[in-house]
Amino acid sequence: MTTPPVSLLYTEVEEELRAAVRALLADACPHAAVLARIESATPYDGDLWKALARDIGAAGLLVPEELGGAGASAREAAVVLEELGRAVAPVPFLTSAVVATRALLAARTAGVAGGSGVADELLERLASGEITAALAVSFAASPYRPVGAEVTYEPGTGETGACDVVVSGRVTGVAGAEAADVLLVSASLPGREESALIAVETREQGVAITPMTSLDLTRPVAMVSFGSARGRIVARSESTRSESIVRDAIAFGAGLLASEQLGLAEWCLSATVEYVKERKQFARPVGSFQALKHRLADLWLEIGGARAAARNAAGALAAGYLGGPGAGCPGGPGGSAVAVAVAQAHCGDVAVHAAEECVQLHGGIGITWEHPAHLYLKRAKADQIAFGTPGEHRTALAGLVDVPAPA
Repeated sequence: MTTPPVSLLYTEVEEELRAAVRALLADACPHAAVLARIESATPYDGDLWKALARDIGAAGLLVPEELGGAGASAREAAVVLEELGRAVAPVPFLTSAVVATRALLAARTAGVAGGSGVADELLERLASGEITAALAVSFAASPYRPVGAEVTYEPGTGETGACDVVVSGRVTGVAGAEAADVLLVSASLPGREESALIAVETREQGVAITPMTSLDLTRPVAMVSFGSARGRIVARSESTRSESIVRDAIAFGAGLLASEQLGLAEWCLSATVEYVKERKQFARPVGSFQALKHRLADLWLEIGGARAAARNAAGALAAGYLGGPGAGCPGGPGGSAVAVAVAQAHCGDVAVHAAEECVQLHGGIGITWEHPAHLYLKRAKADQIAFGTPGEHRTALAGLVDVPAPA
């Protein structure tokens, strides 16, 4: 199967969305505020998230219009992620409005039995900004291997309906859990070939969210424990269908994470260029030294490739592929699976390189806590291993296009 070419250019609507998000972040999310927040007990910025979710409508970008959302596509979500990456904004857009929302949409349209009304209800509440959600899966999970969550469920008392169940188990390294009102978890029914995607509210008795040490302080991770917590089935089927929904959401998140990595790299390059134009040694701007010119020119070329890869992934995902061959990654050869693998194989490394150059070329000031460069380096390194490492994506890409995998 071949897919039509994807336009890498931004539409007028996308540019208007970018301008609105950038203006909000410039006003409400300066680097000083981000640094102050990560030193506090509440790293997520609730006020900023409300403004993004309700005033701009970012929370419901991917939600259909009939459920109160914007009915937009992955391309618009990618633009928002670019700007959030440029600002290292501490908001749960990726985990709630992208990954969790994708899982609910997949459960709603995949034709599995049970709980479709639960998905609609949650999507409506997400679109309005009333709640946030998180997919209870490790941030380091990959779309190319089993999710591996040790979570089970048993039928509940039935007091709240046929979809009432009791969930037990735990998941480590969940991003966005501390800011979530609802957790979506894939669980199996002991002794039977049946699995389900279950929604559990974080206020339910038996739910414990324990913060874990996170490299990226602007996106903390946590261990989520379910001790006979009551939940509602969103989707249920025989075999591992619910796990396929989760892996599809992870793949979708990986494809759009490339746009966040792009925005991060662009900020690092522009900030470094501005600094080397002003910093002087031997009565000359250090940016006039040929060695630095070559390093920045090479980085500019890398970011150009990253922009093409990220935009191609967003465009391919916007085409609406759902489900895929075996690996749980959307699309097929020539489709969005290839675009996602290419984007993550390239953008993850480019973002880290850009952040490293930013720190090094800023000299002594670049390694201080007061300068924001370390925020970008930590976000870049955390993103590099999120939803599959570049190496995993390169290996998967080799199989998708039928060439030998890298040694």
